[in-house]
Amino acid sequence: MKFTLINNIKKDNAMRLILTGFLSFILLYIISDVLVKSFGFGISVETINITLFGSEENFIDPITKASFLEFWHVEIFFMMMVLLTLSAVFIRLANRSRTFMTNTLMISAITSLTAIALAYFVSAIFIYLYIITFFIWHLSAVYMILYSFWKLYAKGV
Repeated sequence: MKFTLINNIKKDNAMRLILTGFLSFILLYIISDVLVKSFGFGISVETINITLFGSEENFIDPITKASFLEFWHVEIFFMMMVLLTLSAVFIRLANRSRTFMTNTLMISAITSLTAIALAYFVSAIFIYLYIITFFIWHLSAVYMILYSFWKLYAKGV
C-alpha cells in the first residue's frame, strides 16, 4: 500500500504501472465473480432459490448448511480484500464523489452478504435484496475501477 504515501501517483511511473495492473486484476475479478455466480450459484431469483432450497420436480437437492457457510465465508473474505484495497486506491485518486461511492460500495456489499444469509436461514424473500445489492456493489466497483484508470492517465485532471 505504498501508493498511500506517494505525493503524486501520476508522476511515479512505477507506481502507476503497479496500480494499473492491480486495477486490471480487480476488474477481472469483478467480471469473473458475476460469471461464476451466474453459472454456479445463480444470479436470478429462480436459480438462487433452487440452489438454496432445491427443486423436488427437477431432483435437485438443496445446498447443505456446511456448504452454504463455506460459500459465505469465502465470499466475506474475498469481498473484504477487494473492497478495502479498491477503496484505498479510489479514495487516493478521486476528488469528488469518493465518500458517496465508497459508502455505496461498502453498504451494498455488506447488505448483499447479510441478505443471502437471511434468505437461507430466515426467508426466501431476502433473495430479492441480495440480487439488487449484489449488482449495486459490482457496478459501483466497476465504476470506481474505471474512474481510477481515468484519473491515473488523464492529462491535467
